[in-house]
Amino acid sequence: MRRALPALALLALTACSTGPSLEHRGQVTAPPGDSHRLTIGSAGFTESDLLAQMYAQLLNQAGYKTSILTVANRELYEPALESGQIDVVPEYAATFADWLNAKTHGADARPVGSPDLDATMKALRALAAPRGLTVLPPGRAVDQNAFAVSASYARQHHLETLSDLGASKLRVRIAAGDECVQRPYCEPGLKKVYGIDVIGVDPKGVGTTQAKRAVQEGRDQMVLTTTTDATLDQFGLVLLADDKHLQNADYVVPVVNRSRAGSERVAKALGKLNDVLTTEDLARLNQQVDSWRRLPADVTRTWLKDKGLLK
Repeated sequence: MRRALPALALLALTACSTGPSLEHRGQVTAPPGDSHRLTIGSAGFTESDLLAQMYAQLLNQAGYKTSILTVANRELYEPALESGQIDVVPEYAATFADWLNAKTHGADARPVGSPDLDATMKALRALAAPRGLTVLPPGRAVDQNAFAVSASYARQHHLETLSDLGASKLRVRIAAGDECVQRPYCEPGLKKVYGIDVIGVDPKGVGTTQAKRAVQEGRDQMVLTTTTDATLDQFGLVLLADDKHLQNADYVVPVVNRSRAGSERVAKALGKLNDVLTTEDLARLNQQVDSWRRLPADVTRTWLKDKGLLK
C-alpha cells in the first residue's frame, strides 16, 4: 500500500530536485520538457488514485517510465509539482484555480473559479504559467458539489432538478458540513439561485455515511455530496440536477510541470481521456474501489482496455 511521503522528506527531496526555481516565478522561459521518467502525483483519495493510475498507464504506453507518489496535502504536492519532484497531477479546475489564486494574492482574494469553464480555465492557466505549470485541456468528467434526496422523496414530489425543489416550496434541512451556512454554493446559493426553503443545516459532513443515513431515514431532506459519489444507490438516494449551474466548474484537468512534462507527446497521451472519461465513469470506478475493494490499478487497466485506450 502506498502512503503519503512525510512532510520533511518531501520538502528535502523538493529542495534537491531540478525544475523551475520557485524564486523566479513569472520568468519561465524554458521550452516544454519531455523527461523520460515521470512521477505522477496522487492526493491520496480514491478518485485521485484512479486518475493517477490512468495517467501512469497511458504514459507508460506512450513510452515513458512512470512512478506514483501519494501526497495527500495540496500544500505539499503543489510546490513539489512546481519544483519538478512531481511531474503530473490530476486536479479540479475551479478548486485549483481558487487555491492558486489564494496562494498568489492572499487568502482574502476574490475567487476566480466559477461555473463558467472557459473563464475558469483562463484564470487557472494565468495563475499556473508563472509557476512553471501547464494546465492541459479538461475532458468531460466533473467532480463538483451536488445535492441528493431520497428516491422516494423525489418520486413523491416529482423532483428531478434543484429548480423543481425550489418550485415545490418544500421545507428542507440539509445534511452537510458546518460551512454550508456560509458557502455560496450551499445554503445561500440554494436560497438565492433556486428559491429553496432551507430551514437549517444538520452538521454531519459532506457526503458522509451519517449524512446519507439522515436523509435515507427522513430526518433530513437533502445531503451535500459530489457528482461522482459512488454510494448513493446503497442509501436509496438520487442526485437533483444543478440546472441553473450554481456549482463551480470542477472538471478534471491534468496539471504538468512544464520543464519536465510539457511536451505535446505527454499532452497527446493524456488527452485520450478527454472524449471518453465521463462523470458517470468516475462514479462507477470509485464504486469498484470503495465498495468492491478492487485495486485502483486493476480497475483502471480494465476500464482503459474496455474503452480501447490501452492495448
